[in-house]
Amino acid sequence: MKCLLVNQDAFGQTGTVVPGPGRYRDLIKSSCKALEAEDAVPSEDARDILLDAILDEEDADRVILSVPNFFSSKNYLLNEGALYPQAAKRMAQLKQLFSYDQVELFMAIRNPATLLPSVLRKAPPQRIQQALEETDLLSLRWSDTISDIRALSADLPITVWCYEDSPLIWAQIIRDMGGLEHGQKINGGFDLLSTIMSKEGMKRFRGYLHQNPTLTEMQKRRVIAAFLDKFALDDALEEELDLPGWTVELVSAMTDAYDEDIYTIQRIPGVTVIAP
Repeated sequence: MKCLLVNQDAFGQTGTVVPGPGRYRDLIKSSCKALEAEDAVPSEDARDILLDAILDEEDADRVILSVPNFFSSKNYLLNEGALYPQAAKRMAQLKQLFSYDQVELFMAIRNPATLLPSVLRKAPPQRIQQALEETDLLSLRWSDTISDIRALSADLPITVWCYEDSPLIWAQIIRDMGGLEHGQKINGGFDLLSTIMSKEGMKRFRGYLHQNPTLTEMQKRRVIAAFLDKFALDDALEEELDLPGWTVELVSAMTDAYDEDIYTIQRIPGVTVIAP
């Protein structure tokens, strides 16, 4: 959100608005929840009421909304043996609320082998046990979640990227969200990179970019990879995987399944995958 907000001037030139999240997060969640009742439909003026509250009299052609845990609470991201089984319903509800608009979904996916320990470690022990007992971990697929979303919302464009690639492609993610031209300069394009690279590495990296201002985006990504090989912060790249039964063999098998799943996602109609 910080990166989106600091680029509002650039976004404004294309009619894109990034509202403050306090205006809409609870409002969006409560509006979708109200649609869970049987045969519930939005009122005729629901969309206008929502946009008035979100935009606060601003004009916009494109609005970027970010709602953490929109698909479910963290404790239930793994439920019914799947990743975010409520995601399809949530997106269908959002499309109901904004039926006159072009709704798009931007989402990161992450290796379940590292995602689940990072999210579930704070859940009650009984909830962790239940989630793991009802799940075939080697069958978890993000492509199932995304296919379910597309099945209920066939005309919904979806843009996906891997959490693990985010530092390399952050600038493109922000540009694509804001509807900016490819290669347009933005603020904070290397914010994530600075969290995993040493200060000395970032200094040298920025100096290299300054000396080579004509690099393409793909060339910049190769340069980033080269600098990370030398200046990556080991502590920032290490993750503690401490769920019951999380063996080296399981993590390796889940990682292989995740890598294969990315290729499946790339073939789903209506889905764009941002990759390095």
